[in-house]
Amino acid sequence: MHLLYLHGFRSSPASFKARHLKAWLDAHRPDVTWWCPQLPPSPRQTWALIEQGIAQWPRSAGENSMAVVGSSLGGFYATAVAEATGCRTMLLNPAVDPARDLTRHIGEQTAFHTPEERFFFRPEYIDELRALTLPAITRPERYGAVIAKGDEMLDWREMTGRYAGLPAANLRLLEAGDHAISDFDDHLPFILHFLDLLPSCD
Repeated sequence: MHLLYLHGFRSSPASFKARHLKAWLDAHRPDVTWWCPQLPPSPRQTWALIEQGIAQWPRSAGENSMAVVGSSLGGFYATAVAEATGCRTMLLNPAVDPARDLTRHIGEQTAFHTPEERFFFRPEYIDELRALTLPAITRPERYGAVIAKGDEMLDWREMTGRYAGLPAANLRLLEAGDHAISDFDDHLPFILHFLDLLPSCD
């Protein structure tokens, strides 16, 4: 399997969720091809990077396939990947309308894991996000999600509404939690099972 992990706004491959998932794969599924790129601030450049990176990845069902995990803004991008490729997709508190929400972040920003690094989120990036926004998802059975009602940044009702139609077994709705999903390790078996990396979910 080929597995793509897409991090959130101001985040990086140093995300603790990405690191914990990669550590599990290294220990239990070293056969999985893992790619967690540093995403550029520009959505257009991000999409070009993703398209180039997965161009030769297998799209067939079964073990020799691809899947994507996306957190926050990465969940928005992961949805676009799912609709473009038909792959299995796990969303972690996914951003639903980043073109709206990130308007207030236009200007200079700091990288979350390396605050000494700065970048500019430019006004034209909002239009680039709009260009990637899909009217609705298709085939909700290929999506899974972990959504926290306690998310302090995104509205869980909007998230569940955007991904309405997911089979109940594919959705883990946390009664509390936070945007970072700080108890990520508790949900790792659910995520791995959905991605067909575990034979069963305890």
